[in-house]
Amino acid sequence: MEFRAEARYMRVSPQKARLVLDLIRGRKAEEARNTLAFTKKRVAATVAKLLQSALDNANYLSSEKGIDVDIDNLYVKTAVANDGPRMKRIRPAPMGRAYRYVRRIAHIELVLAERHRKNGEGTATVVGEEHVAKAPARTKAKARAKKAAPAKKKFAGTRK
Repeated sequence: MEFRAEARYMRVSPQKARLVLDLIRGRKAEEARNTLAFTKKRVAATVAKLLQSALDNANYLSSEKGIDVDIDNLYVKTAVANDGPRMKRIRPAPMGRAYRYVRRIAHIELVLAERHRKNGEGTATVVGEEHVAKAPARTKAKARAKKAAPAKKKFAGTRK
């Protein structure tokens, strides 16, 4: 089960928002909340509110709708900052000219998902991502073959 929260038309550059979102992507919700609390970026407070909103969505569905959700088992599945509309502005420049600049806007989207235990063991797997496995054996074999191949001899003599 996934729980979404979205903040649209945020007055921050998407590039700056991605710096913060990269810090929390893939982490447990509580760990992400702590990371955001100590991040010295202006957008971190907005992302923290967004994370709290997604957690509240999960809590609402677990209590009101009767869906079985373990809030302590949630992690940040995706965290994306997309471009919003751009505001074009003009700044006065020397000799009566004008310089144009752009104020960027971001749409930030956060998705929480639940990690499930496999067969009651201690190893945690992610629901819906079982297809992501180790590299195929043939690529490892090719890498070993390349490593074992003798190096080409360089031309040692002088040219005539």
